[in-house]
Amino acid sequence: MSAFRADVLTLFPEMFPGTLGLSLAGEALKLGTWSLHTHDIRDHGLGKHRAVDDTPAGGGAGMVIRADVLAASIDSVVDAHDPRPRLLMSPRGKPLTQEMVREFSSGEGVIIICGRFEGVDERVIEARNLQEVSIGDYILSGGEPAALVLLDAIVRLLPGVMGKTESGEEESFENGLLEYPHYTRPREWEGRSIPEILLSGDHKKIAEWRRAESERITTLRRPDLIKKRS
Repeated sequence: MSAFRADVLTLFPEMFPGTLGLSLAGEALKLGTWSLHTHDIRDHGLGKHRAVDDTPAGGGAGMVIRADVLAASIDSVVDAHDPRPRLLMSPRGKPLTQEMVREFSSGEGVIIICGRFEGVDERVIEARNLQEVSIGDYILSGGEPAALVLLDAIVRLLPGVMGKTESGEEESFENGLLEYPHYTRPREWEGRSIPEILLSGDHKKIAEWRRAESERITTLRRPDLIKKRS
């Protein structure tokens, strides 16, 4: 099986690998578990200034990345037979979930387009079959930080990246619940004790406690997740 390949199209290729060059993702990158390739959209810009954007049709503030420029950049990286999803990081995209991350990690790789300014021409989204993805209900200065988040979430699920499979299986969102609380030494700290059940050695009761805590925390903080499960 070939290594997972990520191609990132951006106006700021120097922002990569960034945090992806460190910790688990960075080690996996060095080992060749996955590969990262950045492409400067401005290489396909127009004129001596390599312009990539223009004023929005119909008027309004800001600038929009041109369809012809972005399409040329995409076409230089992938062809019609490339099976990898083409993802456009966008605040209006489908909210990223752990289920989506797991699906992306099971494939051959991803192609990520990082938007800037007011966005990109709608026609290139349609013509190049771009799937818009959002990492949250807020606005960033560009798609690069979102791409780093997405890739970090994907890479840690690639085979061999995490030390123990269980560490991934019991995390928040994997079973539709938020994760239970964790404790470690010292047993007493600033008048607070580790719950006795966790020191009992009774694995069945510990599992039941953790499940109950996950449900309690999820009900308090993310009732929408509880509603999805019912």
